[in-house]
Amino acid sequence: MEQARSKAIEQGGFLLFLGLITLALLIVVMPFLQPVLWAALAAIMFHPLKRWFLQRVRGSDTVAALLTLLVIFVAVILPAFWIGSEVVDEAAGLVIAFQQGQIDVAEWFEQIFSALPANIQASLVESGWGDLSALQQRAQEFAQDSLGLIAQQAIAFGGSVFGYVLAFAVGLYVSFFLLRDGKQVSASILDALPFEHSISERLAERFLGIVRATIKGSIVVGLVQGALGALTFWIVGMPSVLLFGVIMAIASLLPAVGPAIVWVPAAIYLLATGAIWEGLAVIFSGVALIGTIDNILRPILVGRDTGIPDWLILVTTLGGIALVGLSGIVIGPLVVGLFLAGWGILGEQRRNQLAD
Repeated sequence: MEQARSKAIEQGGFLLFLGLITLALLIVVMPFLQPVLWAALAAIMFHPLKRWFLQRVRGSDTVAALLTLLVIFVAVILPAFWIGSEVVDEAAGLVIAFQQGQIDVAEWFEQIFSALPANIQASLVESGWGDLSALQQRAQEFAQDSLGLIAQQAIAFGGSVFGYVLAFAVGLYVSFFLLRDGKQVSASILDALPFEHSISERLAERFLGIVRATIKGSIVVGLVQGALGALTFWIVGMPSVLLFGVIMAIASLLPAVGPAIVWVPAAIYLLATGAIWEGLAVIFSGVALIGTIDNILRPILVGRDTGIPDWLILVTTLGGIALVGLSGIVIGPLVVGLFLAGWGILGEQRRNQLAD
């Protein structure tokens, strides 16, 4: 009895030590948590490419990982840096134009309102929307504040260049080792989890499925929709096409509305200001291309449903973005997916116990 109690105390002390040292590790790596997270996501998404390289370099994991990292750098990181710098320049230019009075949202509203049929104008006046001064002021302030956020991020980036460069270097460094040793790392994690091996494997499968589905189904589809929107705006002569393309890519996360929240007002403005073919072209592209590409690409890229309701994906994605920034696009759906998987496994165990 005394020996069992002593063993329980020793085991409890070890678990307490393990919990504290794990918490300490999280605190230590917290400044680089996001680059490490994106390094892990890159290793997961590009693992098939690493396997392809592995078959062609005579089984050298190091060479295959380096080649895969080179592809990531050229095909993903460099274009992202270029697009990001251009978007920041366009946003800063628009902020300056607003401040100097070169862009007058009030005039835009007046043009759109005057272009409406007389009966619609009368209805708007009766409903209290005829006096556009307050609405115009709010729209002007909203546009300036929204663009100002991007400009502030640019200033913050410029003020902490060393921190971004260091985080970027850490991300690349971790990506290389996860690409090279990812199989051994994942096996060690699964063996160390305090679950039955079957449960660990199911949770790992769920984890990988959600990560791949989220990146392919949200990020890739959003980038395609944003690119189509930017190309459409460029064809019709709209300004700041990259900025609007990025906004449409982000808006694609919103169910039902999606990128239409950007191209519909643009089409209305073009039609109201007499740019008929341009407005019709934006409407055609928005309905026939931007609006339908999601239904075409998502089944091809994702392959199978994540099993998470759309409303939960929306809430957790927005909550994740509010909590941890851009990484929340993946973290939000991942948390709710593992939550549903864990409770589903518990329900299965309860049913099996009742059946026995």
